[in-house]
Amino acid sequence: MIETPYLLFLGDAPDMLAAKVAIGIRDWRPENALGQIRLPGCGADLGLPDMTLAEARAAGAKTLVIGVANRGGVISPEWKKVLIEALEMDYDLASGLHNLLRDEGDLVAAAQTHGGTLHDVRVPTVGYPIANGVKRTGKRCLAVGTDCSVGKMYTAMAMEAEMVARGMKATFRATGQTGILITGHGVPLDAVIADFMAGSVEYLSPDNDPDHWDMIEGQGSLFHVSYSGVTLALIHGGQPDALILCHEPTRPHMRGLPGYTLPSLETLRDTALPLARVSNPACVVAGVSVNTQHMDEAAARAYLEKVEAEMGLPATDPYRFGPGTLVDALAAI
Repeated sequence: MIETPYLLFLGDAPDMLAAKVAIGIRDWRPENALGQIRLPGCGADLGLPDMTLAEARAAGAKTLVIGVANRGGVISPEWKKVLIEALEMDYDLASGLHNLLRDEGDLVAAAQTHGGTLHDVRVPTVGYPIANGVKRTGKRCLAVGTDCSVGKMYTAMAMEAEMVARGMKATFRATGQTGILITGHGVPLDAVIADFMAGSVEYLSPDNDPDHWDMIEGQGSLFHVSYSGVTLALIHGGQPDALILCHEPTRPHMRGLPGYTLPSLETLRDTALPLARVSNPACVVAGVSVNTQHMDEAAARAYLEKVEAEMGLPATDPYRFGPGTLVDALAAI
C-alpha cells in the first residue's frame, strides 16, 4: 500500500490540465493531500499550501506523489533533484507515468540507500485474459468523451457517490493512474498489451448482482488519433448497459492536437453507441456530462439547457451541479 498523507509534486506543469493527477487526489481524497511542491515556472496551483520537502515531512507527509500527467508520461530530468532529495529524506515516491521510477537508475540507487519505496501504479500486476465477450451479470456504465481529460473519471466518481448515498449498489472501477491513486486499486489500462486490454476490462468488471452498477472510468476518445484504441477496448470489454457522453465545450482543439477539432455530441453518440452494441445490443445513451469549469454559472446553465433540448437527454456538470439527473436515468434502466 502507498502510505499517506501525500505531498503532491507539480514539477513544471505548464497548466492545470497537466496536473490532473494531483487535482484528482485533491478533489476526491483531500485528507491525503497535505500540500504541493512546485518548480519555478510551474503554471499549476491546487490552492494547497506550498511546502518544502522538509516542511511537509515535519507535518507528516509519507509519500511524494508525482501529480503531473505530461504527454508521453516521462520523468523530466529537471525533476530529479527533488525526487532524489525526497528519497534522502525518507519519503516514498509514487508515480503513474509511463516512464517508470524503477527504470531510473539514480532513483533506484537512492531508494535502496535510504530505504524508500518506489510505487509505479501504471504497471499491470495481473496476467489479464483475452476478452471472450461472454455476457456478464450486473449492470455497467461507461463514460465516453469527445476528447481526453474532459471529466470522464469525475463523472463516474460523482455518480457512484450519489448512487451509494441513495442506497444503490455501485462501484467505481478505475482504469487510469489517477483513479488507482485515489481508490488504491484498478487496471492501468493504457499500460496493458493491446491484445489484452478488453480482457482486462472484463476482469475489472466481473459478474455481479443484477441491480449492481459498475461505474467504469473512461479513457481517451474515439476521436483522438493518439488514444482511440484504449477507448474502444473499454467499450467492448466493458459491455456497457449505459453510456454517458462527456464534453468540454470551450476547447479550440483536441488535447495536444492543434490540427483536430472536437466532434459534436451528436457525432460522439452516433459513433460510440453502435460500437457499444457490438458487445451489448441493449446499450443506451443515458445522459450528457459537461465540464463547465471555464464557464460562469449563467453560461453553464444555458449551455446545459441547450444540450438537453438538442439531445433529448439529461445534461449536467456532475461535479459542479450534482449528478442527480444522470443517476435518475440509470435508475430507470
